[in-house]
Amino acid sequence: MSILRALAPTPDAELAAARAAGWRGCDLGWERLQERADSALRTGDGPGAAGLWRHGWWLAMLRFTADDPRYATSLANAGMAARLVGNEPLARLRYARALRLWGAVPDWVERMNIARRARSSSVHLRLEAAYWEDYKACIRRRAMGFARDAAACLDAGVHGTPVTLGLHERWRGERPAAFDDLRKFLGAALLLAAPQPPDTTD
Repeated sequence: MSILRALAPTPDAELAAARAAGWRGCDLGWERLQERADSALRTGDGPGAAGLWRHGWWLAMLRFTADDPRYATSLANAGMAARLVGNEPLARLRYARALRLWGAVPDWVERMNIARRARSSSVHLRLEAAYWEDYKACIRRRAMGFARDAAACLDAGVHGTPVTLGLHERWRGERPAAFDDLRKFLGAALLLAAPQPPDTTD
């Protein structure tokens, strides 16, 4: 799928909700490119995955600031694309640069806008309102745990060392329904392509 098709306005409910929350088309488009790349790799389509990751990197260069965690992830994933086509020096260079950029993540996490989550009952809404600052602090601490795992994966990418953290599986469970900065951060931390252990199921 081309980057234009991935980013083109479509009448789906998710895109409409994202736009209503203030996201740009490129925000959700980037997320979808990373998900499609991972799916392609899992089905054995390495060239397709590499192409999607390269598209994600071009998008990040055009639309994201260098301190946005998704920018670093896009660069790292472009490193995986280089690795898939046998360009190991470029792969390591990209992962190393992404790891340096990842150093800006603590400041980004501290500034990120976190949307309120409670939806199920008036009791939950009242509790969230009463303890909102504590709740946000807890979310930021948890985000920094994900940031440390992502940094470890970036470091592994520099050295070509396999990791078993299963970031993409965690994304499927952790992806927030709200379209806010937390979701952008979690996309960056958990949609990161890292060297995988060899398949021993055969």
